[in-house]
This record gives sequence, C-alpha cells and structure tokens, in this order.
Amino acid sequence: MSHEYFIEIAKYNQWANQKFIVWLQTLNEKQWSQSLVSSFMSIADTVLHIVGAEQVWHDRLIKVENPIWLPSNFKGGKAEALDAWSQSSKLLVDYTQSLSNESLDQIIPYKRINGEALSQPVFEILAHVFNHSTYHRGQLVTMLRQVGFEDVSSTDLALFYRDKNKII
Repeated sequence: MSHEYFIEIAKYNQWANQKFIVWLQTLNEKQWSQSLVSSFMSIADTVLHIVGAEQVWHDRLIKVENPIWLPSNFKGGKAEALDAWSQSSKLLVDYTQSLSNESLDQIIPYKRINGEALSQPVFEILAHVFNHSTYHRGQLVTMLRQVGFEDVSSTDLALFYRDKNKII
C-alpha cells in the first residue's frame, strides 16, 4: 500500500461523508431520531458511531493516550454531530497527507474502549477506519429510505474517482 493510495481513500471518505452531511441536514428531528431497525437505533446514533470511530482512531494514530469515545458523552444535536463528522473527515485527510510510505508500517499501540491493549500498523488502522465508515454509510442509506428520504445518490468509489476534482 502506498501513501498516495491512503490519501485518495481519505479524500474519498471525506467526499462521501460530505454527501451524507448535506442529505442529513435536510432531515427533520423526527427523521433524525426515529427508532429504526439496524445496528444502531436511529440515524443519529449511527452518525455518532461513525464520527466517534473516526475521532477515536485519529486520536490513537496521533498517540492521544486516552481518547474520548464521543457517543458516550455527546450532548449536542444534529448540527453539532454533523459538524463533528465534517471535522473528523478533514482530520483524517490531514493526517494521511502528513504520512510517508515508511510511516504506514509504523506500529501504533492503543487501548480499546474496554481497556484491552493492542497494536497495529498505521496502514491497517487506516484501512479499517475507511472501511468501517463505508459500511455504516451503507446502513445510513437504508435508514434514510425508511424515514422517507428519497434523494439518496451514489457514493461509490468509482463516482468519486470520476468526480474527485469537485471535493468540497
């Protein structure tokens, strides 16, 4: 894996997240918090999980000793959650741009939320983070349709590559 690859995937993640943020800004409070059947109980909970994961993994990568798990202490509303998502996406782009090919193999020690000590190379962590966000964005598509949102469009990687010069 090359540094350039991870920069592209980080930018793809930011692009796809931004598309979702625009869609989610149009939801009313009922749609945002409506109880649904999925991995998480609502669109709000799913977004907080994605944002929390992006933030905690970023913090682990930059060696923050005790990262804060956002979903356990979030007190804001939809606007604050979407702002945090936009910020976490940007931080991951900035982080990947700061890397070199050699630094992708650096082993990062970290603790899981439950305290278990683990370590992994940077490239594995980044691959996980971006795959994790893609997985849960897929769930959000289904959830959005369940609450009546019909303006979902593609966030496929192929579309990103065709449209990558238009990143916000």
